[in-house]
Amino acid sequence: MAIVALVGTLDTKGVEYGWLRERLLRSGVEVVVVDAGVIGEPRIRADIPRAEVARAAGADLTRLRGDGDRGAAVTAMARGAAETVLRLHAEDRLHGVLALGGSGGTSIATRAMRALPLGVPKLMVSSMAAGDVSAYVGSADITMMYSVVDIAGINSVLAPVLANAADAIAGMAKGFATSSRALRPADLGSGGRPLVAASMAGVTTPGVDAARERLGELGYEVLVFHASGAGGRTLESLAEQGLFAGVLDLTLCELADELVGGILSAGPGRLGAAGRKGVPQVVSLGALDMVKFGPLDTLPERFRDRDVRVHNPSITVIRTTVGECAELGRGVAAKLREATGPVTVCVPLRGLSTLGAPGGPYHDPVADEALFTALRDGLRDSAAEVVDIDTHLNDPAFGRAAAERLHRMITGR
Repeated sequence: MAIVALVGTLDTKGVEYGWLRERLLRSGVEVVVVDAGVIGEPRIRADIPRAEVARAAGADLTRLRGDGDRGAAVTAMARGAAETVLRLHAEDRLHGVLALGGSGGTSIATRAMRALPLGVPKLMVSSMAAGDVSAYVGSADITMMYSVVDIAGINSVLAPVLANAADAIAGMAKGFATSSRALRPADLGSGGRPLVAASMAGVTTPGVDAARERLGELGYEVLVFHASGAGGRTLESLAEQGLFAGVLDLTLCELADELVGGILSAGPGRLGAAGRKGVPQVVSLGALDMVKFGPLDTLPERFRDRDVRVHNPSITVIRTTVGECAELGRGVAAKLREATGPVTVCVPLRGLSTLGAPGGPYHDPVADEALFTALRDGLRDSAAEVVDIDTHLNDPAFGRAAAERLHRMITGR
């Protein structure tokens, strides 16, 4: 029978967790309740009590309560909850995780969820889910469900939300229990097909698709990461784990957002992990001709004199300047100089995105040349190879050429 773990603070949310447990039992799954609370007394019985969760984190529950430091207690219990669900998963006593909470409960439960392998069903009902949930989700396959109202007693609004959550995790857990879809690093790239990571955005899709198709013909499995901030962070995280035979990093717009202040930065660590691991990389400069912001009415005033384009109702873009392009070129070069493995940079001389194609609104040869010159200067006397390709980045010929270069680097030809 499928087993669902309920992970939460039973001192503040005991009534709601009791309601979920009954709903799940009626759905035909077993339930393991894990108590990650600290201060008050639990309102329902836990199958794994809080003292055991604290011990799993190497902490003492009595001391956590006595210290009165909520932040330290939440951190410890989150670590203990993660160790607990990992143990349950290893014992085949967990086929899905469901939790509910506000900021503290969400922090604890999603820390536990992030510890589990990809593919294990993970559902978080949270009053925080309508905002920025990147800190909770990270690079894990967590489903976030907005609670609509605060989680403070069962009422006519919260009850159907919790019912949907319970029914959803019950269905996912039953499917998982029969098919065991958890993914571990050793499972990826199975069947003799090496894994390659590729970065892509909507404005670089044609070129990356051509590269992906060519790599498939050459025998690779290609995982494409959307350059949306979260996508770049996930690419870096998996590269750090050594999962990839090569990285085709053709889309670097997250670096422009990091430099200028856009909303889709992947952080300062972008374009570092593959180099540290010595993984062969083919890199290009896709979408460095733009910075992404939210809806038009949220664009900061200081950028309103730029060439502003509404990409879609949620995303507004501006063109990078000559100075910003030069700085981006220097930054990319500095990161690639640190690589311990082979690096080739393919420079698309005729444009960096669909907007930057000849005749497009962001076609600016002067700004592009500032980027190219700074990059070349920064990589002079380095081991990285810089190859000029006289096409636009989205020309299929560019994508195929980049793919074939990566293949030669991986195979040592």
